Amino acid sequence: MLLELRVENYAVIDNVAVEFAPGLNLLTGETGAGKSILIDALALLLGDKASSDAVRHGTEKATVSAVFDADSPTIAAILEANGIDAEEGQIILRREIAASGKGRVFINNQPATVGVLKQLAAHLAVIHAQNAAVLAFDAGSRLALLDSFAAADDATVSKAFDEWNQVRHRIADLERDEHDRLRLLDLWNYQRKEITGANLQPEEDAKLEGEKRVLANAERVRTAAMSAYDALYESNTSAAGSIRAATRQIEELSRFDEQFRDAVPELESARITIEDIGARLRDYAEGIDASPERLAEVEDRLAALDRLKRKYGPKLEDVTALGEELERKLNEMENKDEVLGKLRAELATAAEQYLAAARGLSRQRYEAARQLEKLVESEVNELAMKARFKVEVGGADEEGNWTARGFDQVQYLISANPGEPLGPVDEIASGGELSRVMLALKTSVETGQTKRSGRNGAGALVSSLGASPSLPASGKKAGSRNGGRSSISQRTLVFDEIDSGIGGRAAEAVGKKLKQLSRTKQVLCITHLPQIASFADQHYLIEKRESAGRTKTSVRPLDADERTREIARMMSGAKLTETSLKHAEQMLKENR
Repeated sequence: MLLELRVENYAVIDNVAVEFAPGLNLLTGETGAGKSILIDALALLLGDKASSDAVRHGTEKATVSAVFDADSPTIAAILEANGIDAEEGQIILRREIAASGKGRVFINNQPATVGVLKQLAAHLAVIHAQNAAVLAFDAGSRLALLDSFAAADDATVSKAFDEWNQVRHRIADLERDEHDRLRLLDLWNYQRKEITGANLQPEEDAKLEGEKRVLANAERVRTAAMSAYDALYESNTSAAGSIRAATRQIEELSRFDEQFRDAVPELESARITIEDIGARLRDYAEGIDASPERLAEVEDRLAALDRLKRKYGPKLEDVTALGEELERKLNEMENKDEVLGKLRAELATAAEQYLAAARGLSRQRYEAARQLEKLVESEVNELAMKARFKVEVGGADEEGNWTARGFDQVQYLISANPGEPLGPVDEIASGGELSRVMLALKTSVETGQTKRSGRNGAGALVSSLGASPSLPASGKKAGSRNGGRSSISQRTLVFDEIDSGIGGRAAEAVGKKLKQLSRTKQVLCITHLPQIASFADQHYLIEKRESAGRTKTSVRPLDADERTREIARMMSGAKLTETSLKHAEQMLKENR
């Protein structure tokens, strides 16, 4: 859950800090006040591309930061994999964009990358932008949405595809025409001889770099080692000598006071350790060979290894692995017919394994598509529409259609009016219909994910609107303990003006749907419609004003009276009337 968002020197925002609450958080304000800028700022923390154009004029950098309540093993694993320390139950994101174009990322106040932000994003928040045609994206994204609903794991299919593809490429290498085959043989022979002739040893470059540092600084190293040896063992004031003297005094002291008797063996142990280290330092110093010839040999060897790494690397183990791969390929070429027979048998087996995995995934998608289309159709018809919705899964299992994600293709179809044929949503639906279909689809997918995490989704709440929300009271931050909720159920959902193109009864239906969704998710929504704003658990007003010749945007939570006036303004415009105020009061009372 998003606890706090802070934005400094970003676009028209000077300095804004907003504390968000559980449930439904609504943001309203005049057109151009900067509502969508807040969402853009949050998107930066989820890995979106940054631009120096967004830095407020006259300032050196823009800073966006956020605190999420994110007590999740998945998030902890991502942080650990990237060497970032976890905070107790929270995660702090910060991104800086300099006017020069450079940027920095910090996670829990530790340097990080945009790539890590993107890894975390799916477990923290998802943003649905204004009129985002979630169904008009590319084929891969349409498939990913269905897989998300189905909890379909294509890892087995991807692995089987890679194995089949590798065997296929090996066969293609062997079946090249004679001219290409001879050319490849010459190249592979040359590369193999170059690698095997180098007689590479494991971690040889690292060992030689260490030896080079010692040889290049032989005198300084010898002097340091001998100085340490003298200080520990050899000089009149050596540590070992001082400990021996102290031991004799303590032995005398222990004759009179037994409490010091245990100190004698401890000092003796320390003296032995110091003498051992001193001996090692002496032997090390005596073994240093300040040989210019050996230094030249090491440098020449390192240069040769660097050439190999540049050509075949980037690491020495990669060069060694390539040498082994070339040896295998050359052996296959020499025994072409025999190897081809074995590879064709392997290819047939790999193809069977791929098809078994891909067909299983396809069946899972077909089943999920039937469930999803029913759920979406039910959801969208609760949003003041009379529509038919279909998730069409197609694609043949012929070899030409095979990919690492299976052979299926997905299309989302709708008939927005009775008697009309089904067609692609992005081609059939109007702007207002598209907004509602997007909300219905996203609600359905989130419902499926929530059910799998062991909690009821928004769709399951349709029949229990009278139940009390299980979230903490509005206006209070949730703690870091979430009763075992998964990172999916914790994820914040952000809707940026999804009410575009709708009004009246449809707007009220969208407000109810957002309210339902907010019972199991934290929801942030920017809206222009009073019918939706009246459902808020927490209402924020975004205002733009002029100060000292500069435009500034501010954000503040509204109390009960201010909410009434803001909703009345949304209904009647800048001039409030008694009628609009009474209507706003009635709307808030009905939707409380």
